[in-house]
Amino acid sequence: MLLELRGIRKRFGGIEALRNGNLAVQGAEVHALVGENGAGKSTMARIIAGMVAPDGGEFLWRGRPVRFPRPADAAAQGIAMVHQESLLAPHLSVAENIFLGREPRLPLGWIDRRRLYQAAARLIEEHRFPLQPDWRVERLNPAGRQLVEICRAIQHGSSLLIFDEPTSALSEAETVEVFRIVRQLRERGMGVLYITHRLEELRAIGDRITVLRDGETVFSGPLAEVGTEQIIRHMVGRELAAIYERKAQTPGEELLRVERLTRRPALDSVSFSVRAGEIVGVAGLVGAGRTELLRAIFGLDPVESGRVWVAGREARIRHPRDALRAGLALIPEDRQRSGLAIRLPLAWNLTLAALPQLSRWGFLLAERERQVCEEFTQRLRIRAGSLRQPVGRLSGGTQQKVVIAKWLLARARVFLFDEPTRGIDVGAKIEVFQLMDELARNGAAVLMVSSELPEIVQVADRILVMRQGRITAELPRGASQEEIMRFATLHTQTALRGNREAPTEEETP
Repeated sequence: MLLELRGIRKRFGGIEALRNGNLAVQGAEVHALVGENGAGKSTMARIIAGMVAPDGGEFLWRGRPVRFPRPADAAAQGIAMVHQESLLAPHLSVAENIFLGREPRLPLGWIDRRRLYQAAARLIEEHRFPLQPDWRVERLNPAGRQLVEICRAIQHGSSLLIFDEPTSALSEAETVEVFRIVRQLRERGMGVLYITHRLEELRAIGDRITVLRDGETVFSGPLAEVGTEQIIRHMVGRELAAIYERKAQTPGEELLRVERLTRRPALDSVSFSVRAGEIVGVAGLVGAGRTELLRAIFGLDPVESGRVWVAGREARIRHPRDALRAGLALIPEDRQRSGLAIRLPLAWNLTLAALPQLSRWGFLLAERERQVCEEFTQRLRIRAGSLRQPVGRLSGGTQQKVVIAKWLLARARVFLFDEPTRGIDVGAKIEVFQLMDELARNGAAVLMVSSELPEIVQVADRILVMRQGRITAELPRGASQEEIMRFATLHTQTALRGNREAPTEEETP
């Protein structure tokens, strides 16, 4: 047994992050740690890595009680962590990042760059990583940066490696590569603690699983002995069947109409409409143009041609400010970089897009701001210690609700959701879908991009399928995942208004 946590407790102000955390990780195993946002997973991982000190409980490393006041103390004992957000030095090379702080030295103290790059090359070649020692980290994709962090852990002689949501920003091919590396680490005797919200990943690599709920360990055991429905039940305390239920309703007036929007090569003559009370899903593979479509509609990217109507009036959107005035809202895929000011307080993030409504003669009405923020935190069940808490310290699901609340305060009528459930757990997904449903029932139009086909199938009233910048099909509610993938992967003539004819053999690549 490498690691044992017994009855770990941790509070942050008025929030009890962990109240009875128990975990046991062996060598040569992949141990999955799952739970809702706010369940305590990240807090537990940070305690193990020496980033946070527990308030109580036992921490055993290789059978002996320990305390890690600093991350360096945990690293010295063989514990490393691959964070969801990369902590590398982007301006340095792959080799320099791998040996950062432990560079080989010449007799006079200078860094021996020849030995450094040779050692990095041997490490990369040994593990068959698709990297080069002299590549700049700032030019790597998210998967590449994670590989560099894994190299650092291996080079430092780590025996326990913690992955925090390693595949949340990766493509399918990159995810497969990460799985291969995790299996390789396990075969070499390393223990892996794998934190994820994607339950479908667990069967591919996991050996055992621990489930946290409300800061307490509620289940731990072999993964092969527990089904997915049981895992979800442990996580959220309700049955799987209740998660994606949404009743259809009769749509109202047309709130968004897009005609022949073009921005080559990302978008090629895209046309569609969304009506009040509708949730329209946009499906497709990576590179199909889904995110680019939302960015173009919102004025983040210039277009070559095309027209956009909002509530029956043509909107000339050349800048996000124009989109805001027209009543559009964008909930971006990367909420931390593009949707929030993570170092600012919760209250400031909630009111960023609605300051004119809360000001008089150029001065912010502080009491009015407080009242509005309290109203919306209660309405959307935003869990936080106070309105002054930096939004970056909130869980992923709570951050997503803050972004939605920001646009509700701005009185938007058309909501563009880009991967709304990326990096959040099943329980938080339910709350986000409930908010989307509430928006639609209150007369808003919702356009949702998602890579999770079960979500598209069970939430959307209509489904637009994109491939290479074009809409290749418009499918009705109830379309199968196989049907969506057929139109997302094959060369077909556009199938609109529920035309489900299969592509002919001549139309396939």
